[in-house]
Amino acid sequence: MFTSVDDVSARLAETGYLASPAVATTVFLADRLGKPLLVEGPAGVGKTELAKAVAEVAGARLVRLQCYEGVDESRALYEWNHAKQLLRISAGRDETWDEARTDIFSEEFLLTRPLLTAIRGDEPKVLLIDETDKADVEVEGLLLEVLSDFQVTVPELGTITATRRPFVVLTSNASRELSEALRRRCLFLHIGFPDEELERRIVRLKVQGLDETLARSIVRVVGALRAMDLRKVPSVAETVDWAHTLLALGAESLDETVVKATLGVLLKHQDDVLKASAKLDLDAL
Repeated sequence: MFTSVDDVSARLAETGYLASPAVATTVFLADRLGKPLLVEGPAGVGKTELAKAVAEVAGARLVRLQCYEGVDESRALYEWNHAKQLLRISAGRDETWDEARTDIFSEEFLLTRPLLTAIRGDEPKVLLIDETDKADVEVEGLLLEVLSDFQVTVPELGTITATRRPFVVLTSNASRELSEALRRRCLFLHIGFPDEELERRIVRLKVQGLDETLARSIVRVVGALRAMDLRKVPSVAETVDWAHTLLALGAESLDETVVKATLGVLLKHQDDVLKASAKLDLDAL
């Protein structure tokens, strides 16, 4: 998909995703080496958006597996359409079981889920395995065959191997440690909070009409909040939301009144709001 690291940066920027040199380099290598990309970092720093941007750049279909506690093989790989199978069996009452079994365990009755969908067909795809750390440890075993050989075994149909490998992005908020077996199959990228200059560029790109001076003030205040011992520091997504908020309020600069009135956009816990209200010194920024 990409000819160079600079090509990655330029094309992602066209979609509105401003990539740091580390991000652009790792994306280029994942594409060139055909390796899955494991992206870790706090929530709201652009991990999921990176996969969406790559899909847009490549003109590829985005296939997303949203992980959560309890997700299993039937939600990740495939399952059989049991209702349709029962109807088929009922319609052929005079058939033997062997005759019916050959029919009901065929492609017509197979419901593909994200992992199987991603490796079937010849169209370009980006497989996003989102919040991998929220899934149970057992689910990682389902991923290993896909990420090692890009194939899935369906006992009734045999092994289905990808004719065109998808670009794979796994994201993790590091709420639990992922297995070494899974990590070995991936290139690793950590996306943290951007530096002040990059975050200012991101905010101005996402919030049209935002004044340069106000953008600098916003980013500095958010940086000061991140330096505090809070339960949940504001992410880049929340910085953008706050900029939209201030623009909607017609604020031309930041003062104590407007900051305290809008802290709920940045902070999501009352004790964080109280701590920030007491400690934040706008004159020192």
